[in-house]
Amino acid sequence: MSKIRLSDGIIKDDVLVIGIASNPKGGVAIEAGDLSVDTKALLALLSDMGATGKVDEIVKIPSSFVRIIVFTGLGAKSSSYNHEILRRAAGAASRALDGTKSATFALPTPNQESLAAVAEGAALGAYAFTEFRGSSKSDQRAPLTNITIHSSLAAKKDSKDVAERAEIIAQYTHLVRDLINTPPSHLTPDSFTKKVSAAVKSAGGAKARLKVTIWDEKQLKSQGFGGIIGVGQGSANPPRLMHISYSPLKPKKSYAFVGKGITFDTGGLALKPAQGMEAMKSDMSGAAAVCAAVLAIATLKLPIAIDAWAPLAENMVSDNATRPSDIITIFGGKTVEVLNPDAEGRLVLADALMKAQKVNPKLDGIIDVATLTGAQVVALGTRTSAAMTNNETFREEFLNASALSGEAFWPMPLPEELRASLDSPVADIANLGDRMGGMLVAGLFLKDFINPQLPWLHLDIAGPAFNDAKAHGYTPVGGTGVAMRSLLVLAEQASVR
Repeated sequence: MSKIRLSDGIIKDDVLVIGIASNPKGGVAIEAGDLSVDTKALLALLSDMGATGKVDEIVKIPSSFVRIIVFTGLGAKSSSYNHEILRRAAGAASRALDGTKSATFALPTPNQESLAAVAEGAALGAYAFTEFRGSSKSDQRAPLTNITIHSSLAAKKDSKDVAERAEIIAQYTHLVRDLINTPPSHLTPDSFTKKVSAAVKSAGGAKARLKVTIWDEKQLKSQGFGGIIGVGQGSANPPRLMHISYSPLKPKKSYAFVGKGITFDTGGLALKPAQGMEAMKSDMSGAAAVCAAVLAIATLKLPIAIDAWAPLAENMVSDNATRPSDIITIFGGKTVEVLNPDAEGRLVLADALMKAQKVNPKLDGIIDVATLTGAQVVALGTRTSAAMTNNETFREEFLNASALSGEAFWPMPLPEELRASLDSPVADIANLGDRMGGMLVAGLFLKDFINPQLPWLHLDIAGPAFNDAKAHGYTPVGGTGVAMRSLLVLAEQASVR
């Protein structure tokens, strides 16, 4: 993990990161924040290099001032850069510095928000997943380990907290990414619980007011968790339900976070095409995000009680797999006709949503996070997640939090006229409805398992959870860690309201 320090003194590292922006009058402008540099000489070099200042551009130039200056693109020149632009620019530079032990970042930090963004971006970009490298492991360059943010705010009272918070955000975002990137041969429902339990212990365990409870397949079956059992019964790796509770002494709010945890999704008897199936190891991204979020909240000692729930199963093909037309009984008694075994995420979520409400009937809000539908990707692409709700105020609070975190979520409706498509002639509800508007239909299915009086959010992160294109900003190839930061900021905002 990277360590972050703040400084307003001389540059001690031999690598310096500076911003460049596209100048509307032509050429580029240097944005070094509070650091004085020889702008004229550097602009001449940048011109010779053909620098544009575009977002994600990285230009490296040897210097007599330091060994290397790394210029990172900020896009169009501005008198005030959006915090997410700074976060991404710092992340892009950090990614470009694999193999470098330390670097100083001198980007515009006029306030604490921008200082936090630069620190977070630099730390989020310093990521590599090499656990399963064998003979090629020694060829991999280690990510940046020591990050210094040069800013006139370095000596301010709150700035140390900003740096520590950025380290915590990076730590638990990296945990989410690690879990997503772990192959299904090594990440099963059982091993997921063991890896996360180890992270809970490292976060302080009971001393940090954290508690872990795990249901195995026998307990799930005897206690009526028909969704989790129905999805997981076709696999040799039995399902689990994991509950992590964080109980501060005097909580201001109480939330439940529920994350879809399909450790691999073949589609079951509705078998998926081979092309692209390898990305289905990421179908547990929601579970990873909610588990990491509760640990980050506990580490920051926020006065917000959290129940994180991870229903975990592997959706496989076998003679025991759930068949189309089977009927299962969700925890609490509602029956579901399974028309499509590949619409399995909503089944495990339904169990966990019902259990979360029973365990704490006085919740202030409940949020489910899931790589739920391909329709989400069709509607919003691979960088914007969807947010559906039964409570506009709660959604607005979350969207404000996600905007502060830098994660992109977009409000989507739950049209009541689509609910009829989920009616079943033989059960209380079917797990499949109209194909058109499939993301919304899935949200309506989950809504059936929510107390109408309880503020609820459904976050579909199907596209943004896993990046199978090029790395960009602070986002690597593979698991991204999306939703963890938004959940954390939601808790932070609630703690000061």
